[in-house]
Order: sequence, then C-alpha cells, then structure tokens
Amino acid sequence: MGCGPVLTSPAMGNCSSHKRTKAAKQRQQLAEVAAGPGAGPKQQSENAVDTQVASVSASRSRRVHRPLSQGHIAVVVDQGSGFTKAGFAGENQPRLVLKSSSLVPSWDRPVLPGAPGCELAGGVARAHPIKHGVVVDWEALEGLWERLLVGGLRVCPEQWPVLVSDSPTAPPSNRERVAELLFEALAVPACHMASTGFLALCSTGAFSGLAVEAGAGVCHATPIYAGHSWHKATFRLEVAGTTLSRYLRDLLVAACPDLLLRTVPRKAITQLKKRCCYVSLDFEGDLHNPARHHPTSFCLGNGCSVCLSSERFRCPEPIFQPGLLGHTEPGLPTLAFWALQSVPGTLRRRLADTVVLAGGSTLFPGFTERLERELEAQCRQNGCGALQPHLVAKPGRGTAVWTGGSMVASFHNFQRHWMTRAMYQECGSRLVHKVFD
Repeated sequence: MGCGPVLTSPAMGNCSSHKRTKAAKQRQQLAEVAAGPGAGPKQQSENAVDTQVASVSASRSRRVHRPLSQGHIAVVVDQGSGFTKAGFAGENQPRLVLKSSSLVPSWDRPVLPGAPGCELAGGVARAHPIKHGVVVDWEALEGLWERLLVGGLRVCPEQWPVLVSDSPTAPPSNRERVAELLFEALAVPACHMASTGFLALCSTGAFSGLAVEAGAGVCHATPIYAGHSWHKATFRLEVAGTTLSRYLRDLLVAACPDLLLRTVPRKAITQLKKRCCYVSLDFEGDLHNPARHHPTSFCLGNGCSVCLSSERFRCPEPIFQPGLLGHTEPGLPTLAFWALQSVPGTLRRRLADTVVLAGGSTLFPGFTERLERELEAQCRQNGCGALQPHLVAKPGRGTAVWTGGSMVASFHNFQRHWMTRAMYQECGSRLVHKVFD
C-alpha cells in the first residue's frame, strides 16, 4: 500500500508473530506477576505498580489478558504531566487514573542528579516522563505504558489499537517517537494521535471552538475549527496544578513557620488545594479585606491541623497572574483572547461561542466565572465586544480529554483514520505528520 492519506481499519486478530523486543519480554514478566484472578481495575493497577521493581523475584502466575470479544474496539490513553488516564473506547469514564511518575531503582536505570524529569533519593529515582505536557524521558514513558496496558487494563497490546492524546505545543518529533514506542516496543496493530484540545472539544459534542485547558503541568488555549487545530494560534502557560501545589506549600510555610510544613507529603498538600482553595472574583479586594478571607481548618493526616485564610484564594491566582511567581507571560484569560484574535476574523465569533474548559485545574470554585469575566473584559477593551464568549464547563471536565478520545475512537466513521502497522512498516514514523492533524 502507498503512503497516501487513505487509511484502512486495523487487523485486530491474534497477536503478531514479529520478533520480540526486550520490552515485550519485560511486559510478559510484568503481566505474569501483576495479573491475578478476580482483581478489579484498581487492584490491578496497584499490583502493577507494586511489582514494578520486584517483578523478577516474584512468583510467576498464569498470564491473563482481556479478550477482544467484549465489544471494545480500542484503548484510549490521555497521558498527562501529573496523571495518565486509560480505558476503553465507548465507555464514559477511564478504567485507570495513575500518577505519570514512578519510582525506579537507580541500579536498574542509572540517572544523574539533575537529569531532566528525575530526582534521586536513597538509591531510587523518581522518573517523570512528561513535564509541562512534553515527554522528557522516553524510557520512563514506556514503563508507564507497560503499567497501564498490561498491569492495569490487562490487555495484550499486540491485539489492541491505541488512541493517545498529544499536547498541542509538543515538538512534532514527539509524535514520531510515540509511534516508534507503540509499534516497536508495544507492537500495537494500529494507533492514532490527537490533540488534547481537539479531544476536549469532542467531549462536549463540538468540533469547532476554543479549548482552554489547565492541567497539572501546563495550560493551553487552542482554537479548533472543523476538527483541525490551529497550531500557530495556540498559546501555552507553564503555570498549572503542580506549580500551584508548590506555591500553596510556600504560602503555608510563610504563614506557619513552626508547623514544619516542608515535611508534609506532596499528596496532602494537593488534597488541601483541591478541598479548600478557590478562585477569587475580586483578588485585590479580597486580599486587602480580612473580613472576606473565609478561614477554614484542614487536617493533614499526620496529626497536624492547618488553618487557611487568604491562602485559599491566593493559591490558584498565578493562573490569572503568573507575575506573582515571577513569570513574564500573561494569564490564561489573556492567552485565550490572543488565541481568538489569531484566527481569521470570519471564524472568531463561531469559536467564541464554544469555549470549552478542560483539566483538573479548572475545577476550582470560581474558576469559570473569573475566566469568563476577564475574557469578556479583554474583548471589550480591544474593540471585540461582539464576540461575547460562551464558556462550556461540564462537571466531568477533569477527564474531558480522555472522554473525548473515548467518543472519537468509538465512531464508526473514525475507524478508517487509524495508522496501521503495515503503514508504519512501509513508510516509517514520519507518516504521522501526514496522517494526523
């Protein structure tokens, strides 16, 4: 077959008989340890993580895979800086939500202190495969996919097409590397890559609009028209959920220096952020009026209780004012306006009619109202009052990208848009630039 844009549906029969790579052999060992009869998805993922370091010495059990006869057609993966979601096309929720980072023994994969995405502690390296939406550690990413597909979903990758999300501002070469990982290391029969902005839009049933994402590692404002992303009109902000958690810790340490909050686990700080923080609709007014601080107490789980006052609304403020953390780029509302201004004038009103919010960092109370207010103000101040942006903020927008992928991969008309193994073998990884928008 040629390398043209006409695609065929993947063959989803028995496992390919191609030569096993080292990664495939490691996957089989992991599956033998992680798979257990009667284990639910949550327990399966926990087993996979627990056996990541000790799988070689663990007892072997019979390999179990989810068969193809259950009506599923593809695996959908939304790989993020903080968490990665995975599940089956056509379902409403992901089966697994795992931390993207993982612990690996330093003797298994030596890592130099200060290397991108890794931190050493007591002979163990914490590998962060994705930072600010961009893959920085491909070996760690392969390990993450092993945990998801084999240890978590308990599937045979050689039998399942995979749709994976892609950051709107990731380097084009990243897609080639992802294709190589999927076809060479995991031996999938077919794959598809789609922008997180496009998938977020699809989760609402729209194919044109402005996707405004705020996740753990990065924020994006991406215009989408008729299913196509406007890459040159996409803007990013490297202030997101992880940055806000560190900022909250710093605020609490400054307010309560005697509580030794530096030793509090990151997970506790994240829970504190999610449960207690909110976006102020009048930041300066609230900051200078103690009567509007609404203090609350929160137990950190180690017997320590902390009282939050202005920290509750100061924590998420850097998304709107990155200058609070020393960043020079403007806040997310301004970037969203710039994205609208960067598309042809004939399309702006249509895109402004559907501004879709996605990502866990958009779930702060007050986030939607503040973004809408500031985006409307930007339009008025720049002579674009006729745009009148309409925000779409669904309750499940924390997993909107995965949900959109699940919907897209289950469409009958989509099945001809897979990049198959045969296409990859004939044309190589560069074919991704022709096949995927």
